[in-house]
Amino acid sequence: MSLLYKEKLKKPFMIEKYVLITGASKGLGKAFAEEFAAKKKNLILVALENDGLEETARFIKEKYEVDVKTIETNLAIPESVFILAEVINSNYEIEYLINNAGIGGTSIFSEAPIDHIEHLLMLNIRALSLLTRLLLPNMMKQKGKTYILNVASMASFCPMTFKAIYSASKAYVYYFSRALAEELKYSNVFVSVVHPGPMKTNEMVTRNIERQGKYAKIYGLITPEKTARIAIRRLEKGVAFIVPGVVNWWNWIAMRLMPIQFQLSMGYRISGKEV
Repeated sequence: MSLLYKEKLKKPFMIEKYVLITGASKGLGKAFAEEFAAKKKNLILVALENDGLEETARFIKEKYEVDVKTIETNLAIPESVFILAEVINSNYEIEYLINNAGIGGTSIFSEAPIDHIEHLLMLNIRALSLLTRLLLPNMMKQKGKTYILNVASMASFCPMTFKAIYSASKAYVYYFSRALAEELKYSNVFVSVVHPGPMKTNEMVTRNIERQGKYAKIYGLITPEKTARIAIRRLEKGVAFIVPGVVNWWNWIAMRLMPIQFQLSMGYRISGKEV
């Protein structure tokens, strides 16, 4: 949480409805922000400090003329999730919660840095789960419909060689989201989960995708902007399980039919090009 934002909190806020997006400074998070801003939704954008969040917010404010709040914090740090939730619950009503923040990476597990593994688990699993729990009372007490969208991955559906922790973490997001959606089906909170395929969201991811060569197209490469547009449209139509793109949809069907050993072998060939 930036010191600048803590100073802003000393001033009283009106309670208004907002869309909260984590990992919002670039890539899919930024695409979500623009899509909601185009629908004239006020935004609370959360991202790491010095990661371009203020520039993103300034651009969206000027282009779409909506209110945009920014919070710079590292959700992988345990106390940050609780501080963020306290700030939000004290000042805003959340109409949409978009749990987008997450990290990946490709490496031989025995050589993977321990701090990277810990960071991935804290962000992809812990932060998403706790933030959802802490903001649920805020969303459930509102009179109108509210929405939670968790960002998983096509990697949710099969164990991925050289991406073992990442694919396992996204499988958690998938099962957590489906179970929570069922628990809340008689409430005003609708829960959905989206499974993007490969997306060129930053330099490292772009480099890894390009190393895959023709396999990137096979695995349904689409833009963050298209992914966000599809996800929001289906979320608001009450679709609890979202696979954006025709190629990704057929890949999901194929993965349900493939023997697990075939999936592992294919993943070894594809992800091995990134190592």
